[in-house]
Amino acid sequence: MIQKADIDTTIDDIHRTRERLAEKFGGDIKAILEDARQRQAASGRPTWRGTSANKAANASGNRSVD
Repeated sequence: MIQKADIDTTIDDIHRTRERLAEKFGGDIKAILEDARQRQAASGRPTWRGTSANKAANASGNRSVD
């Protein structure tokens, strides 16, 4: 069972990382994303890529077919 203290510590780590990145890049989300992409590419680890972008649903709620 996961203890509440473990969850709180993880969440605190996530918040600290977000705050550090926001400060480093002046809150510029595009710069943060570009940095993340560069670090990901440099890691050499495989990444998953979907076959297509999300597609909007049409008026009936069904996905449009290309």
